Amino acid sequence: MGQYTFMNHEIQIVGFKGEINDTNELMGYIRDISSECNSGKCIIQLLQARGIAGEKHILQATFQAIKAFERNNNTAKDMGLEICVRASSQRQISRALKILGIGKGKMDICMVAVDCEENIQNQVEKVLGRRHDEVLQADVDALQELYEISPQEITSAGNIERVMIERTALLSLEI
Repeated sequence: MGQYTFMNHEIQIVGFKGEINDTNELMGYIRDISSECNSGKCIIQLLQARGIAGEKHILQATFQAIKAFERNNNTAKDMGLEICVRASSQRQISRALKILGIGKGKMDICMVAVDCEENIQNQVEKVLGRRHDEVLQADVDALQELYEISPQEITSAGNIERVMIERTALLSLEI
């Protein structure tokens, strides 16, 4: 698990292999544990890990989302959704959710927690099962298909993670 501090915000990134039977029930649980957090401003965002090109990619998207809220330049009204928009490098929330939104069934999940208690992942484990941080490793083939990335773009950037970090950064210039 990665733990980071950025602009006085504590960020945790954790991977899970989960099975979701009821997304509404899961999101209700996530809302409940985030509202019970001591800080009162805990944000938990769950994303499909197949659309994440490594921990640095999701961290960059989270940094950009925090900056967007600090500057009142956010696309979404919710920080978690802003992280999703930035990570997907999409301007439209609906397209971002289509790419990174979670749904029913078995899936690899990336959890991003901002300003939550250190043990927040333990509470999320109760519904998603034990941690599997390896799901945060980039699946080059899946990412190329999902984001329409050419082999030339990967060669130019150095690797797929850098491509997605660049796209996340470019989105900030477009919004």
